[in-house]
Amino acid sequence: MNPYIGHETQYYGIEEHRLVGGKGDGMRLLEVRNGKGITAVVSLDRNADISRLTYHGKNIGYFSPCGYVAPAYYDAEGNKFLKSFTAGFLTTCGLQSVGDPCNDLGEELPLHGSIANTPVEQANWSNENGTLIIRTVTSDEQIFGRKLTLSRKISFPVAKDEFTLSDTITNTGDNKEAFEILYHMNMGYPLLDEDSIVRIASKKVIPRNEHAADGIKDWMKMEKPTAGYQERCYYHEMGKKGHASIFQPKEQIGLSIDYDAEDLDCFVEWKMMGIRDYALGLECGNAYPDGRDVMRKKGILKFLAPGEKKIYTIKISMMDKDNVIEF
Repeated sequence: MNPYIGHETQYYGIEEHRLVGGKGDGMRLLEVRNGKGITAVVSLDRNADISRLTYHGKNIGYFSPCGYVAPAYYDAEGNKFLKSFTAGFLTTCGLQSVGDPCNDLGEELPLHGSIANTPVEQANWSNENGTLIIRTVTSDEQIFGRKLTLSRKISFPVAKDEFTLSDTITNTGDNKEAFEILYHMNMGYPLLDEDSIVRIASKKVIPRNEHAADGIKDWMKMEKPTAGYQERCYYHEMGKKGHASIFQPKEQIGLSIDYDAEDLDCFVEWKMMGIRDYALGLECGNAYPDGRDVMRKKGILKFLAPGEKKIYTIKISMMDKDNVIEF
């Protein structure tokens, strides 16, 4: 115990809050401060996704115009996901589907699946040997259908400018199940503007469509907010190790993303430079956002046998003027 402080939350810790008013009324939030400059808000009513992230008091993520939206307002039809897409630093897409709404083998699948609009069923947090750890379990199970659980562990060392997210997805049913996941990590102002330096360690860059192909030579260049901007998506093929980073020279802040690219073998860059719709998605996953039916046809779709589990881990390292991570 530090003899200089009366309570550990004077310096670091985890506190639970609830929102009051608006569409977010009643939502449970965990505010995490690691004592080194990282503050994160974890939304227990949205799969323990990270709705806010700041570093040394400066905002990192993108917060969409809809703001906080409780799961009760979620509409699992077509692309109505967007009406409750808070974005935040992290929105988890899946588990039944990622990307475009589609019909796959007779099942109607909504945009980006429903796990991000599902409250966790179990949650606990603790300080374990100098690391603040949040553990949650989210259920995606139904009668006569898919039975998957997502067990999440988010670890914030109190002596390091980094954190790690680890998900274990388990098939708790007796049928082989398709599953998709995409870690929709969203960069926002002031980290993101036209001067931001974006690097992605890809061996090949593939535009999602003709519109993206028209701007492929500038995939790494950010732009000023532009009226009527149409999103551009690029698929990046990695080696064994996945790595991406963004650094803001004016604010002297940034972050890097590291993960196993053999497990999360689909990396998406979502470039959206609109007015108020101004975000950069750096998104690793096990599927591209073209719809589960397309992934099945291309042989990319992943499956879990009964009782089988899959673990995915992502490390986020913060950067400042004294700690710029190169690759």
